[in-house]
Amino acid sequence: MSSVWHVAEVVGEVRENASARTIRLRVDGLMGHLAGQHIDIRLTADDGYTAIRSYSVASANADEHLEITVDELPDGEVSPYLVRDLTVGDRLEIRGPVGGWFIWRPGSANPVQLIGGGSGVVPLMAMIRAHQASDNAAPFRLLYSLKSPDASLYRDELRRLDQESAKLMVDYVYTRSTPEGWPATPGRLTAESLLGKIFPTEENPDVFVCGQTVFVETVADWLVMAGYSPASIKTERFGGTGGIR
Repeated sequence: MSSVWHVAEVVGEVRENASARTIRLRVDGLMGHLAGQHIDIRLTADDGYTAIRSYSVASANADEHLEITVDELPDGEVSPYLVRDLTVGDRLEIRGPVGGWFIWRPGSANPVQLIGGGSGVVPLMAMIRAHQASDNAAPFRLLYSLKSPDASLYRDELRRLDQESAKLMVDYVYTRSTPEGWPATPGRLTAESLLGKIFPTEENPDVFVCGQTVFVETVADWLVMAGYSPASIKTERFGGTGGIR
């Protein structure tokens, strides 16, 4: 789509956890999107004040529909409204989808390593879903770092795909609390634990890393130091200065 603003109607929603939900939008004229792209949302107050925020698309390519997953920020201007107040039938102004670099295309035959911190898993989920819907047989592996099991997005879907799909392997790092019976204590991701949960360098994977700025920069540095080609690493970061989580 162009840079013009369009009207999107809310046609569904799913509560992901206590602070996040997925919102399904119908956008007239939308002709699909690429896995990894994002949209801009514009809210306008009665006094004319506007706020614009970007949200990654979570769904696979699907005609006039797309999904975003929004994690509420305590001091946010836009996310609290989208998570708490928006209802089916409401309309939003959106622009996009946009983005042509942090994307996965089904024509690629390379193994794909996805590394997400917190809500950074959202565009990676779009890639997973697009991959599952395609004839592409290249292996995908997701490393998902999150604070606790309760903070997970797409929990049931990822569990099912990990157990049933031959195309995806899912690994987790829990930084504050773990599921009952988890074989490791909670702790932040380290360079050593990272390398034990991703495709090795000899498999030449395409790597996508998404999360808060420090998370992304630290993980990318570790990958380069471990011998992964910088050209194979694509990163996407969002606001906040939180560390490895």
